[in-house]
Amino acid sequence: MSLPAEPLSPRDRAVILILLVATFVVILNETIMNVALPRLMADLKITAGTAQWLSTAFMLTMAVVIPVTGFLLQRLSTRTVFLTAMTLFCVGTGLAAISPSFVPLLLARIVQASGTAIMLPLLITTVLTLVPERGRGAVMGNISIVISVAPAIGPTISGLILQTFSWRAMFMFVLPIALGMLAYGARMLRNVGTPRRLSLDAISVPLSALGFGGLVYALSRFGEGGLGNLGVSVPLLIGTVALTAFLWRQTRLSRTGEPLLDLRAFLFPVYTLGVGLMVIAMMALFGGLILLPLYLQNLRGLSTLQTGLLLLPGGLIMGLCAPAVGKLYDRVGPRPLVVPGSLLMTAVLFGLSRIDTGTPVWTLLTLHVILSAGLALLFTPVFTSALSPLPPQLYSHGSAILSTLQQVAGAAGVALLVTLMAGRAAQLNAQGSAPLAAQIGGLQLAFTVSGVIAVLAVVLALFMKRMPEAQHGNQDGRTIHDSRESRAPHRSGVERG
Repeated sequence: MSLPAEPLSPRDRAVILILLVATFVVILNETIMNVALPRLMADLKITAGTAQWLSTAFMLTMAVVIPVTGFLLQRLSTRTVFLTAMTLFCVGTGLAAISPSFVPLLLARIVQASGTAIMLPLLITTVLTLVPERGRGAVMGNISIVISVAPAIGPTISGLILQTFSWRAMFMFVLPIALGMLAYGARMLRNVGTPRRLSLDAISVPLSALGFGGLVYALSRFGEGGLGNLGVSVPLLIGTVALTAFLWRQTRLSRTGEPLLDLRAFLFPVYTLGVGLMVIAMMALFGGLILLPLYLQNLRGLSTLQTGLLLLPGGLIMGLCAPAVGKLYDRVGPRPLVVPGSLLMTAVLFGLSRIDTGTPVWTLLTLHVILSAGLALLFTPVFTSALSPLPPQLYSHGSAILSTLQQVAGAAGVALLVTLMAGRAAQLNAQGSAPLAAQIGGLQLAFTVSGVIAVLAVVLALFMKRMPEAQHGNQDGRTIHDSRESRAPHRSGVERG
């Protein structure tokens, strides 16, 4: 792990390292199933629509659980939250490995997702609490590895495993690592901060579950007929109404009580700007993760292993660049990194809109590596500059909001691009185009639209800046003073569990 500008104590470094490795493992698991669906369909004798629920249910659970983490991280100790999350993940992974049929496997994935949803907000909140602002970029670079590299290399690892072993081996591969992190964390992890006595708003929880869960579910099924499909339009309507009610209730509770998600984080313009940029970047990342494999396997005839290996260099590039980008952020701030990153992302997406069945493989590899480098320039500066202006009491809420919107953005990106691709291909087929040409036309339109969306990221990037360390902003008319002073109670709260 990279050293921040102001070195942390060995105890603080150990806390962050434990959370980093554990979060990497649980997020790696999120995409490890993607290339295994055909094998699962054959072994469990299920249809593609049924098999897709293994991914849909995982995303749904994440969208439902993450908003509650803002409350959990303030109400419970660091050790309690970590041990709960990793125990859920390990139990879910073990159950998945021995599942005899589809339903037990689906339930196991839901248990896994419950643990996964808690880990990233826990990691981010702990880093914000322990690391002084001038050193956050270097540590956030390591978090960017977790967020970007783990999902990128998941399909490669599962492809390698599936070449020789059954789909159960994927869970057997993850389980010993997760158990090791659980045991090591139980022995070494120390509490950060002091839990507060909060009451959980009983109305906000179901509103949050219906709102975020309904949106993610509708978006994940949008390609099955769009709004004309009742399975899409009804959950979308319910989700929209519930989310509107949830946001209204959180606004009221932030003034008079204890909200489930404190929306006052959006009073900080840099945070709002960073959330917008991150949403666009996640749409590009997840869109690329779904569109490129579809193209490589369905239109170019590559195997799952070949596809995973082709996309692996991009994931490694993100991992290698992230620590260096974090150190650069500490020196130069966000704008000199975010603007080139957003420009690279936009240029590559427009470049991918011109690919066809004759595009050389080395061109695809080069474009994916450049896209990965652009995203590496985006993730760390956006994460760090967006969360740094928040006062300590909003750390857990800010990270939970950001993590929730990442899930929604990923689902929205996949839904939008796959729907556009399928719709354009159907239109070209109706006009008499050959099936292969129609699919290429659909793919090109999807990448063109993603490039247009990315242009917005370039515009937003021009306004990114680092807030002055001495004064972070104003919240409810109160100035948030020197970050080191406001962080002092939390730093002194690092204690033996």
